[in-house]
Amino acid sequence: MTNEEVVRNYAAAHMSQDHDALGALRHPEWTSVWPQSGELLRGTQNDRRMIESYPGGAPRVVAQERLIGSEDRWGLSPFGGMYRVAGEGENWWGEWRMIYPDGRTYLVVILMELRDGKIYRETLYWPEPFDPPAWRAEFVERLPGA
Repeated sequence: MTNEEVVRNYAAAHMSQDHDALGALRHPEWTSVWPQSGELLRGTQNDRRMIESYPGGAPRVVAQERLIGSEDRWGLSPFGGMYRVAGEGENWWGEWRMIYPDGRTYLVVILMELRDGKIYRETLYWPEPFDPPAWRAEFVERLPGA
């Protein structure tokens, strides 16, 4: 699979809560970093057990908004050898919305790093939406659906 196919399949597995597919797409040393709570989740088994133990049921991914990245690029050296242009093909990011069992919706940003054609590390940020302050209204436009 290309890196793009890995990432798209990974997002689809998240949306359908397919733990087996997630595990198959993850590197054996997979970790998930959560800077907001200061936690590190290590290993697919811990992820699955945590989701299955979530009070009130697992949060649902309800919409994949965007997946951004590009395939690995290669160049030809003046001496005839191929080289990889690093920095894009193994780094992707995505956005989606999650609904938690209590009904709250969070906007999720996920940064994904691939290694050996698998998801190696992800870093997730999931802020809760908030109403903008009235004082900014004259300077900004509201996004559609906000």
